[in-house]
Order: sequence, then structure tokens, then C-alpha cells
Amino acid sequence: MKLFFQWPFIALLTVMTLLSCSTDSLDDNANSLELNLVETEAKAIEIEILGLINDYRLSLDLDPLKEMSVIKSVANSHTYYMIDNDVVSHDNFFARSNYLKSNIGAKTVSENVAYGFGTAQGVVNAWIKSENHKANLEGDYTNFDISAEKSIEGRWYFTNIFIKK
Repeated sequence: MKLFFQWPFIALLTVMTLLSCSTDSLDDNANSLELNLVETEAKAIEIEILGLINDYRLSLDLDPLKEMSVIKSVANSHTYYMIDNDVVSHDNFFARSNYLKSNIGAKTVSENVAYGFGTAQGVVNAWIKSENHKANLEGDYTNFDISAEKSIEGRWYFTNIFIKK
């Protein structure tokens, strides 16, 4: 019977660990991190997520965001980091932000990360239901891109980066 009453707390804790977001203000002392940037073709789930985010923005009369391959490469490096370390985090966010500021003139940078969702709609819905993630989806940005990769265990990991130029 105790487990029945603990279930809502366990569910909430699980959701909070599955989702996370970050903004420019996070300083993780990783200025010198080298990013392993590799261009990859967009997967169907990534294309769908970007479309869903822009549809959501348009429904709020916000401008759609433009994709940018360098953002995808930076996001991809972090997604592989999360898979390799079996963690969902914003580790080294400051390095990703600095890279985008230095190399493509980003003025602000933000990101959403998640794992465990099996569909594009599922991860976007979860971000919309989370105040901090939703703020990133609705933020004053110009460009974005996403990386979605599956771990060996078949679990999806996501890094969605937003910038304002």
C-alpha cells in the first residue's frame, strides 16, 4: 500500500530526470572543452521535432526558427556525450554556448535535453508541459537544430539548441 502512495512522487522524479533545459546563464567551467563536431544527415524524428516546434511557435504568432547545420553538429556532440556517459545533463553547456557565440555570432544560446521518449510528439509535448523547456520553445531566437540518437539499449537521447543571431 505504501508503494501506491509513493507512486506519484516516483513518477514526478522520473519525469524530472528525463527532462532538462539550460540557458546562457549556466556556467560549468568548461571553457576549454573541445567539441567533436561531425555533420550528420537529419533523421525523420529530428525533422518531425523541428516541424512540431515551429508549428507550436506559429500557433502563438511567433516567428519560425531556421535550421542551422553547425547547431546540429554541436547538439550531436552533446547527445553522444550523454549516451557515452549514460546521463542526461547540460554538462559542458558553457563550451557549446561559447563555441556558437565565437564561430557563428550567436548572441544568446539555450538548450533542451531529454531522453526516453519514443516519438517526436512525445518529447515536444513534454517540453511544452515544462515551464523552463516551454520558455526555450517560445524564446526570442532565430535559429535552432536538434540531435536525436539512440543508445545501444534503444533509448532515444535528445539535444535541442536554440540561438539568437
